Amino acid sequence: MKYLFFLLLMGCLSVFSCQTDTKEKTTDRIENVTNDLITKNSNDEIELSIDPISHATMVITYGDTVIYVDPTGGPEAFSSYSSPKFVVITDIHGDHYNIETLKGLDLSSTTIIAPKAVVDKFPEDLKLGKSITLNNGDSMTLNGYKFEAIPMYNLREEALKFHPKGRGNGYVLTIGNERIYISGDTEDIPEMRTLQNIDKAFVCMNLPWTMTVDKAAEAVLEFRPKVVYPYHYRGTEGLSDIDKFKTLVNQESDSIEVIQLDWYN
Repeated sequence: MKYLFFLLLMGCLSVFSCQTDTKEKTTDRIENVTNDLITKNSNDEIELSIDPISHATMVITYGDTVIYVDPTGGPEAFSSYSSPKFVVITDIHGDHYNIETLKGLDLSSTTIIAPKAVVDKFPEDLKLGKSITLNNGDSMTLNGYKFEAIPMYNLREEALKFHPKGRGNGYVLTIGNERIYISGDTEDIPEMRTLQNIDKAFVCMNLPWTMTVDKAAEAVLEFRPKVVYPYHYRGTEGLSDIDKFKTLVNQESDSIEVIQLDWYN
């Protein structure tokens, strides 16, 4: 009889324990889901803005985080912007890397991300503790922002001297819930054409240094970003025909939005 009572007692304790565990696990799961929704909704409410400065230079702002891309034009070009959390540089040429502009900026709390060819040109005060070298294929996440270095180079025989493969970087930046592609100086290379899940793309198109409007449109129609911004479109013959670029893209796909910003005011 005592043995039967013992078995009944143990069974009740087991049922109570299972119910308690289930309740705790369910509560944990609800809390986790709630936290995920709060994070997602919070990201959705943060405004991401992109301001063209000139040619290849832009400022990306996301909440309190400010990113300068290829800062040129002197520090006065950035007088209306907060000091950057990150500076991203694509290549060694003067329309992408300008040491006088960098020296005039407040970079005391800034991390500079650049390929080795650029970092090698930095004075020592920019190298020590301020710069991170990313080369083609490298990626890094800093403060919740992901930086992926994408190749940028020329394909045409007569243009190979401008941008050899492996020297400069294009970038994919993951900011909040968006993936932003910045082409740098490149032609319609396979690495561009096979990009995936790009929300915003900045694509160059100027001769003789990068590619034609037609080739830029062909590449965009391959990787199909949600939005594409023609940029870096001043060549030796003046400004490229970005209206033609928009027409070529939208003739084939009306789902790709082409936005023309004022890079040459």
